[in-house]
Amino acid sequence: MPPASPNLVHPSRVRILHPGGGHMPGPVVYWMLRDQRLADNWALLHAAELAAASAPAAPLAIAFTLFPRPFLLGAHLRQLGFLLRGLRRLAADAHARGLPFFLLEGGPAEVPALVRRLGASALVTDFSPLRPVREAFDAVVHELLRDAADMAVHQVDAHNVVPVWVATGKLEYSAKTFRSKVSKVMDEYLVEYPELPGWTPWCMEQPKDVDWDALINSIFSEAENVPEIDWCEPGEAAAMEVLLGNNDGFLTKRIKSYDTGRNDPTKPHALSCLSPYLHFGHISAQRCAMEAKKRRHLSPKSVDAFLEELIIRRELADNFCYYQPNYDSLAGAWEWARKTLMDHAGDKREHIYTMYWAKKILEWTSGPEEALSIAIYLNDKVNLEECLRCIVELY
Repeated sequence: MPPASPNLVHPSRVRILHPGGGHMPGPVVYWMLRDQRLADNWALLHAAELAAASAPAAPLAIAFTLFPRPFLLGAHLRQLGFLLRGLRRLAADAHARGLPFFLLEGGPAEVPALVRRLGASALVTDFSPLRPVREAFDAVVHELLRDAADMAVHQVDAHNVVPVWVATGKLEYSAKTFRSKVSKVMDEYLVEYPELPGWTPWCMEQPKDVDWDALINSIFSEAENVPEIDWCEPGEAAAMEVLLGNNDGFLTKRIKSYDTGRNDPTKPHALSCLSPYLHFGHISAQRCAMEAKKRRHLSPKSVDAFLEELIIRRELADNFCYYQPNYDSLAGAWEWARKTLMDHAGDKREHIYTMYWAKKILEWTSGPEEALSIAIYLNDKVNLEECLRCIVELY
């Protein structure tokens, strides 16, 4: 088994949940969860380094689990389509690089069986602060270590620029307190990605062929019908085109308008349009930040505003979900916020909506009917912390 402290990846980005016995041969399996890309992926880099450092060098494989249907069906066709079509591209790219890609349609429960069949020496996974993912991960690790105590299990925060457990050790009160802590260590983590090291060619169990069209159709037949959109292509190549494309790339063509226009829906050209790619991990926030910093001299205010949203505000949401066990209920709000909400719970509402887009919806529309129509069309999902903040500010 390779050494526990990697050279390519900052050691504090890696949590060694189980060190392993040090003598288990076999491949390294990267259980991909949140960061669905091959490029600029600290978790994949760490897994590849473990494989390369074995004596002799070990093979490397990627596994991705589709969570059970009740979990998946919380999404609509729009999100599921983007997920699955992105995975289809990812699987093809992995195959082209000699990386087997195992799609486990039965969910995380299939991971232990795959790892046992492959005789893996190590399991590496990326990080998510969400409860269902963490519970599934803990269950898999518990089952694996019950039968294979020599196996190493590592977790890597490949999603945040500053790992969530490094940025701060507690729930932060505001962006102000979080910003000061992240800024102190930013330069230590905002570094260029190294090249993937080599690994032994794969000559073991081959992934089964996936009928992607049939899979997509089967899931679509059960999901809620919010149609896919045709102007937002999934995948790593599409994400980089949105970021740096010569025709309409955000940093190459649109960044100058971001500072003044990002909150104005009548100016879509000012938006980054990177949210779906960041959410599904098709692009690294760290890559976006580094490319933006290279161009700061062209538009300092807009680049600074973008970095604030990309790093501070986005990673504050991970902090909230990681350190607040009630992140998905009102019990997770700060006491002052709960008090304010309760004080105004009996206030008369002129209009009642089943959904709305943050606090601006009435300012952006001519009336309730138009507001509801646009809200349904946008079908936006913001994190709970932002919702609570917006609701409180209304009072």
